[in-house]
Amino acid sequence: MNDRDQYLLQRLQRGIPLVEEPYREIAEELGIPEAEVISRLRSLLSLGVIRRLAVRVDHRKAGILVNAMVAWRVPPGGVVEVAEVMARSAEVTHCYERTPIPGRWDYNLYIVLHGRRREEIDRSVDHLSRTTGITDYAVLISTRELKRAPPGLAFLSQGSSP
Repeated sequence: MNDRDQYLLQRLQRGIPLVEEPYREIAEELGIPEAEVISRLRSLLSLGVIRRLAVRVDHRKAGILVNAMVAWRVPPGGVVEVAEVMARSAEVTHCYERTPIPGRWDYNLYIVLHGRRREEIDRSVDHLSRTTGITDYAVLISTRELKRAPPGLAFLSQGSSP
């Protein structure tokens, strides 16, 4: 990776313009040909520096006003099985395991849910609890948004920056 790749990655972090020829606009901003932007993107994708290009929706503008993280206390031998069930649920956007802090925070499986109303979240949590048999959980509702990267198209990168 060289400086031009770094500049391209930094530009992509601000989002891809929602115009008819987004790569041309990015090329003009960076002062390089559009074909080079496309070529570098393909190269970065094939090298695994960029895993994928994806749309990121601004939930609030789409009417999704309630965001919740649910922490579950799952017996150690059942985490994989329960996580697979939860991860397959359409309403779950994230699902991951974390090491608990015994006696302080004993939850080890986390999911993220989004909804228009709190009742939707509660119904989803109740359904997942009944489906998995896990009844020890904590629902953490976001009260305000402190940071969000710019809306639009973004990329997910692997590794660390130099």
